[in-house]
Amino acid sequence: MTEIELLIDFHVNAERQGPGSDEDTLKALSFIDINPDKTLRIADIGCGSGAQTITLAKNLNGKITAVDLFSDFLIKLEKRAKVLNLEDKISTLEKSMEDLPFAKEEYDILWSEGAIYNMGFESGIKNWKKFLKTCGYIAVSEITWKTKNRPKEIEEHWNNEYPEIDTASAKIEILEENGFTPVGFFFLSENSWVENYYDPMEKRFDDFLNKHGNSDVAKTIVEKENQEIALYKKYKDYLSYGFYVAKKLPAE
Repeated sequence: MTEIELLIDFHVNAERQGPGSDEDTLKALSFIDINPDKTLRIADIGCGSGAQTITLAKNLNGKITAVDLFSDFLIKLEKRAKVLNLEDKISTLEKSMEDLPFAKEEYDILWSEGAIYNMGFESGIKNWKKFLKTCGYIAVSEITWKTKNRPKEIEEHWNNEYPEIDTASAKIEILEENGFTPVGFFFLSENSWVENYYDPMEKRFDDFLNKHGNSDVAKTIVEKENQEIALYKKYKDYLSYGFYVAKKLPAE
């Protein structure tokens, strides 16, 4: 198996493919002015196996298009939606977030938890804006510095992993420069990282390595994940996911 196939296999049965929680999703949703009598159109971009998609479906009157590049995750989401009798509210789309087939101003809400980094925050905001109705909302979580200055070790690590990592003020400025007005922001809690993401991940390491015969590629994946976990726990005061919620302004 290739590295990407192994990564999918490692993450596909996880509740989440990144930090987050139902509470985080609902808190972000609370910043959005929702007309309960309107049937909303929502796109969840980079949905993974859809923990947040399910939460949105349970709490919104609307139709959700759940988008991911990898069918393995979408199959998991479809099965869970069926078990929960939510299949009429969720449809899946296997597509790259850089090549979305949506119509202009098709959606009331664009959602993306921990995924926009795949194309870059600024690129995602600029490219997805056209799919959002005027006065519609975008809600994304993105790795964010919590302080202006950081220890060299963590700064070098994340600048190498994701050069667009920046402070919340810089991310909010990007939103403002691209025709959005911020309506809400918060940092994810430590529990959203450790209890909901890293602890379950660590419990999967041994089974994953055994399943793949302790191959070099499998061991490299586990080593990289262990390194990230250690760095987060050491430097959690300096970074987290920031959750950004913003409203699309009318064109000038």
